[in-house]
Amino acid sequence: MNNQQALLSKLQKKRLNVKTRKRGFHKGSRQSNRFGSSQEFSDFRLYQPGDDVRQIDWNVYGRTQKHYIKRFLDEQELSIAIYLDATSSMKKVNKKWELARTIAAALSYIVLNSEDRLFFSAISSSGVQPIKRKGSVYSRRTFVEIMQLNQPEKAGEFIKNLSKTAERKQQLSIIITDGLEPLNEMETVLKKLAAFKQEVWFIQVLATEEAHPSYSGDVKLVDSETDSIVNVSISPSIITEYEKRLTEHNRQLETICRRFGGQYVFAKESRDVQSVLFHDLSGKGLIN
Repeated sequence: MNNQQALLSKLQKKRLNVKTRKRGFHKGSRQSNRFGSSQEFSDFRLYQPGDDVRQIDWNVYGRTQKHYIKRFLDEQELSIAIYLDATSSMKKVNKKWELARTIAAALSYIVLNSEDRLFFSAISSSGVQPIKRKGSVYSRRTFVEIMQLNQPEKAGEFIKNLSKTAERKQQLSIIITDGLEPLNEMETVLKKLAAFKQEVWFIQVLATEEAHPSYSGDVKLVDSETDSIVNVSISPSIITEYEKRLTEHNRQLETICRRFGGQYVFAKESRDVQSVLFHDLSGKGLIN
C-alpha cells in the first residue's frame, strides 16, 4: 500500500467537526440532534394532533392500544469551502507546497466522503477552475485532482484574491496558506467570513527556511510575487530580529483568528501530513 492509499484508508471514517450546522437543502449523512425524515430510527413517542399519521406504528398500537409514532434522526448537509494558497510564495519550497496541497486534498476527501458539499479553490493559480462537488463518489477523484495541481510560473496575491472570491453560503471555510501577507488584509478577510456567519479554520504552512533562515553575508532577495529585488547583508543579529518579528506576526495572526471565532493551526513543512491531521486538527476537536 503506497502512502496515498494508506492516508485515504485512515481518512475513510473521519468527519469534520463543524460547530455551525445550518440546515442545507439536501440530505447528507451527518446526523443532527433534530428529528426529521431520514431513515435511521431513533425512538417512539405518543401521537399528537398534527403529527403525520403515516408515522404511526400499528404494531406498537396492537400491543399497547396507544398511538405511537416513529421518530427518525434528521440529517443535514454541510457546505464547506477550502481555499488553497497556490501563489508563487507557496511553491518556492516544494515540501511546503506538497504539505499544503496534501492537507487540502485530504480535507476535501473527508468532506465529500461525508456526503457534504465541497467548494474547493486554488486561489491565484492561473487556469485552475474551482471544484464544486457533492458525494462520496467524487471523493477519491477530487483527492487525486488536487494532488496533481501544477505549478504556474506566475500568480497574484492570495488574500486579495480570496476576498474577491470567498463564497457566502458556506458553513465552514478552511484557509490554507503561509500567512505571510499583511495582517490588516488577512483581518479584513476573516471579518468578512465572520459576517457571513461562517466558521473559519486557518492553517498556516511555513517552510523551515522561512521560519529559521540559514542565509549569511551579502544576498539578493527576490520577491516571488512581484519579482522585486532587494540586496541585503545578513548577519546573525538580523536573523534574530527577523525571527522575533515573524513570531510576533504569527502570534497576532492567531489572535485575529480567535477574535472572529476561528481556529488557528500552525504547521512547518517538515511535519508529516498525518501528524497535522490526526494530531493537530484532531487534538483541537476539528476532526473526529
